[in-house]
Amino acid sequence: MTTDTSTPEAGDVRAAALRTLDRLVGTWTVSGPGGLGGEVRYEWMAGGCWLVQHVDLRHGDEHDRGVEYIGWDESSGELRSHFFGSRGELLEYTYRVEGDLLTIWFGDTGSPARFEGRFSADGRVNDGAWSWPGGGYASTMTRA
Repeated sequence: MTTDTSTPEAGDVRAAALRTLDRLVGTWTVSGPGGLGGEVRYEWMAGGCWLVQHVDLRHGDEHDRGVEYIGWDESSGELRSHFFGSRGELLEYTYRVEGDLLTIWFGDTGSPARFEGRFSADGRVNDGAWSWPGGGYASTMTRA
């Protein structure tokens, strides 16, 4: 079953979900152990239906660059994204912001591969970790 976004109620649900991402808008410096560092920038695409993340990160010897489009998925009723990486990868994620907690699942909600991070009271830092079965790493985003 899909959500009919032509009704005011469906549009309100979509808009409310998208607005939870507002706190990500801007440029962030990313840091963590193992040589993790770089920058991500979030901005709304014209029309406000997609949040676009520009990624430029280094982690050890890896240099990851790409762009991610985050928007409302009618069929799942979730904020879903597609990440397009500079090495040709296409990855899908699910986003959720509840209070000060940002959760990003690789794939669908409930996936064991996910990021969980908390925003500081002033919203200038998000401190958390990516985790998956058998691994993970800490990551801190600080507003530039």
